[in-house]
Parts: sequence; structure tokens; C-alpha cells
Amino acid sequence: MAALRKLSNNLVGHLLQPNCRNSTFLSSSWPSSSPALFISRRGIASKLFIGGLSYYTTEKGLSEAFSQYGQVVGAKIPMDKVSGRSKGFGFITCASEDEAENAIKELNGKALNGRVIFVAYAKPRTGFGGGTPIARGPPEPAPGQ
Repeated sequence: MAALRKLSNNLVGHLLQPNCRNSTFLSSSWPSSSPALFISRRGIASKLFIGGLSYYTTEKGLSEAFSQYGQVVGAKIPMDKVSGRSKGFGFITCASEDEAENAIKELNGKALNGRVIFVAYAKPRTGFGGGTPIARGPPEPAPGQ
């Protein structure tokens, strides 16, 4: 907590300097264009995973369903590239931990657009690709053969 306070004081001091408009820090990492980005970078927002979605559920409909239980910062439903339909799951970003907990409590196991949905905290993405590497030609001969 003390480190966070120190970082905040350094940032405020940096922003109050007369030449801060030309700062690369401000242009590259300060989330001035999106309050949602600012919230998620500060670690306040909570991302929820919603499984079991109907193919007819839209991001707007999902956002409206969850907004009854708190402020929704963003909604995303991944689409299948081949069929163009929903993959059957989505993500909601809530403005606070309390609102996310309330949404989980109220909506987990309930019906949305005719399907029972499952709501839980989203797990962070770890690795991209993973799995078995793709073979690129014949195997190398063992040493000494």
C-alpha cells in the first residue's frame, strides 16, 4: 500500500511539472482516452466469465442483464470465425469487486435468453500458443550417429 502511495505521489509530481505535456510517459501509458482502461490498470475492476450463453445473446443484452447488479465497464462475446456465431461464452468487466460479487451471487445458475448461465471470476490468460510445437522437417540426427 505504501508503494502504491509513493507511485501515486511521483505521478502527481510528474504531471505538475511544466514540461509534462511532452513527456513520453504521458503519451505512451497514461489512459487519457478511456476511463475503463484507467479503472482496469488500477486494479479496481473485476472481470467475470459467463459460460453457457445462447447464440442469440448480444454484448448489449449481456451488459444490460449485468447492469442491474452494478456498473458494467465493458462486455465482450467472442465470435466463431467460421460460423459467425457466438462461441457460447463471454466476459463482463464490473467497476468494483463488490458489484462483481453481487452479480455472481445473483446470476450464477439463472436463465438468460433461454439458457442457464454460469458466472465466475475470469482467470488471467497465461500463455499463447502452448501445446506441442509444429514439426518443421525431419528430426535432427542424434550425436554420434
